[in-house]
Amino acid sequence: MTSLFDPITVGDISLANRVVMAPLTRNRSPNAIPNDLQVEYYRQRAGAGLIITEGTPITQQGQGYADVPGLYKPEAIAGWKKVTDAVHAKGGKIVTQIWHVGRVSHVSLQPNGAPPVAPSAIIAKSKTYIIDDAGKGSFAETSEPRALETAEIVGIVEDFRKGARAAIEAGFDGIELHAANGYLIDQFLRTGTNHRTDAYGGSIENRARFLLEVVAAVTAEIGGGRVGIRLSPVTPANDASDPDPQPIFNHVAEKLAGYGLAYIHVIEGATGGDRNFQQGDKPFDYAAFKQAHRAAGGKAAWMVNNGYERESATDAVATGKADLVAFGKLFISNPDLVRRFREEAALNEADRNTFYGGKEVGYTDYPALA
Repeated sequence: MTSLFDPITVGDISLANRVVMAPLTRNRSPNAIPNDLQVEYYRQRAGAGLIITEGTPITQQGQGYADVPGLYKPEAIAGWKKVTDAVHAKGGKIVTQIWHVGRVSHVSLQPNGAPPVAPSAIIAKSKTYIIDDAGKGSFAETSEPRALETAEIVGIVEDFRKGARAAIEAGFDGIELHAANGYLIDQFLRTGTNHRTDAYGGSIENRARFLLEVVAAVTAEIGGGRVGIRLSPVTPANDASDPDPQPIFNHVAEKLAGYGLAYIHVIEGATGGDRNFQQGDKPFDYAAFKQAHRAAGGKAAWMVNNGYERESATDAVATGKADLVAFGKLFISNPDLVRRFREEAALNEADRNTFYGGKEVGYTDYPALA
């Protein structure tokens, strides 16, 4: 029977176990440059089979939160290289989640105070994290976006390609493409955020076009075996909505089969909330979603996420529901989570007050087992 602690190869990446550290925005990288805090934070968690970094914008336009690390400056790539070197020195594997937030941003974070961009000019009923002139962080309403011109989209696809190349230059083992949680790629998929009438809107094929163009670009650049993708078929995060998500996501799963991806990372239900959450009249069929990929010849490892604990994760892997299980908040407070799972040891409690912003407290000061 397959165990959480068994090794696995996903694409071109060999992992020591099947426990994955999910991406976690922590807002501790001023000027979008990783620093020594990130080096220590990720080094401490190198026991994960795979670390997926916090969302990492590919351009300033793609940034939606203050003090998140980017991949669009030479200094940021150099900062990330220190992180990847530290993780590899501990025997770990690490990919970065490349990110464009689309409309989930604020004018204070955008180049020259411009509006954020989106498939359609629909403001997100959501909040983002900004820092004022006095250096104080707080949550603020997102700004009204403008709709992307058709001719602009090719440039954003190119930005993703450059981001994938920058990740490899920074020493990452690969990338995870952030296509979930109501950010730009997800905004193109959902009818609630995509009201376009050009080749990127309307039909299922059109709404999936941007995602598939990005996947084609990044896999051509670094190889499909170093690319994962994160999807969240029913989450309402960042005001994402679609009353009938099954057809579009089954279509995406089928089309992804042609790219030889390392893994598909699925957030079940509402991100950080109810795993049984549904949009529309009927529950989402995750088994059918996975089968659509497999039936089309897709061999990507299947990663599940959202509220899993040791017992439920063990069962998911043992039954074949998943090849990998990602954990978010448990990794915040338990840098040695894999060891604690293996030894069935008690877990540290996380302090929600220190999730966003700050320095060492609530970041690198959680104790490991003696």
